[in-house]
Amino acid sequence: MCLSIPGKIIAIKGILASVDYGDQGIRDNVNLSLVDGKVGNYVLVQGGFAIKVLSPDEAHEVLDMLKFIEGEFNPTMGK
Repeated sequence: MCLSIPGKIIAIKGILASVDYGDQGIRDNVNLSLVDGKVGNYVLVQGGFAIKVLSPDEAHEVLDMLKFIEGEFNPTMGK
């Protein structure tokens, strides 16, 4: 099973973007060759590639769902 994670583009150099995944301070370099991403855009990332540009609402909806799922499988989270 593959999981695509939304992140926010914070910098671009060539076809690589520095993407911030939010609350946990995780950042990664992501290949932008498949999408037209710009600094400030949210992108859906899979296997090191941005595969879709998301609206902020779409990105936050997915992130909220991932937090909910994490809480369901890790009941000590946030305590």
